[in-house]
Amino acid sequence: MHTPVHVSLSYREEHCLRISWISDIIVVVSPENIETMKTIIQKYGHKRVTVVKGGITRHRSIFNGLKVFAENEFSKYLLQKPEVVVIHDAVRPFVEEDILLEVVMAAKEHGAAGAIRSLVSTVIASSADGFLDHSLERARYRASEMPQAFLFDIIYQAYQQCTDYDLDYGTECLHLALKYCKIKAKLIEGTADLWKVKVTYKRDLYAAESIIKDNLSQQICVITDVKEDAVQVGLLLHESLKSQIKVEAISISLCKNDSHLQNMFSGRCYNFIYIHDKQSAFQETQLLVDVLEKSNITLLYPVILILVHLNSSENISFSFGMEKLTRIKKFAREVKEKNIWVYGLLIHYKDHLPLQEAVNSAAALIMALIKDRNPELIGQLLVA
Repeated sequence: MHTPVHVSLSYREEHCLRISWISDIIVVVSPENIETMKTIIQKYGHKRVTVVKGGITRHRSIFNGLKVFAENEFSKYLLQKPEVVVIHDAVRPFVEEDILLEVVMAAKEHGAAGAIRSLVSTVIASSADGFLDHSLERARYRASEMPQAFLFDIIYQAYQQCTDYDLDYGTECLHLALKYCKIKAKLIEGTADLWKVKVTYKRDLYAAESIIKDNLSQQICVITDVKEDAVQVGLLLHESLKSQIKVEAISISLCKNDSHLQNMFSGRCYNFIYIHDKQSAFQETQLLVDVLEKSNITLLYPVILILVHLNSSENISFSFGMEKLTRIKKFAREVKEKNIWVYGLLIHYKDHLPLQEAVNSAAALIMALIKDRNPELIGQLLVA
């Protein structure tokens, strides 16, 4: 079943490419999936990624990936041999930079390092006739996880010395470093996420989708018009949201040549709020959409853009007639094709409903939108 692998590779590449100190990413795939993998890389504009044909076993595939840096037959790739190489599984796409850095630094010092976790079940051995033979003392053992890191020369030398039996039946890279290079790997206690998010079976995709949604909901950027009311609402939203999510708030007069927007969108935030008090702000909104599209962050995952309209009049229908609601829906349908999901939010406040109370209600709706990312609400106007 190939689909989970493709999803994992795409997410893992995007995640690793955001880590500046990773110089090259070698993706090893089965021969029949090479063209598919190249298509994914081209579609999402991944850089620093090289596709290599895998072998029939895990160790043979890893060895092929290492050869890219060391053997003449792979010289066409022109990749510089690294001091440290990280080996990681595509089915574990949610690894964090902290654990990657920790195993790399440990490998630089000790020659090899790998993530581990405590066993959650007792390991038992059965006899030939199917009865319990013995069990292991769980507290003494650990499960080996990924990522693992090695000084390149050590792990490559270990693979060069492997027997066919090692390559065909072995699975543990740390053991090879110990067996052939006498290097004892430093073991790094990993987090629970290292094993909870393996994407191997179809059912794992549902868990992966939930994790991606959660990861995409960690940050939000609040963009306000320079007018006083919009700026005030932006500040109140920042205060209301900051305990739940990382918030960046800026007040800006939107114009087509604003480089600040370009730099801001390149930060890989997937949630944006644009606050204004205009009857219609579609020209400015279109500018935001254009800049988002050019930033390429919309290629992998939907970007949420919440248009917040401010209204303090007694009559909501007067300020927001059917014509404007229809225009919001039409605009949302158009930009959905660009993987940008537009929601409308009307903050309606007047004397008997203080602005702070209205903003608090809006904050709750905003958190629900970016966490659930519900496509059925695209183009709808919610009222707080």
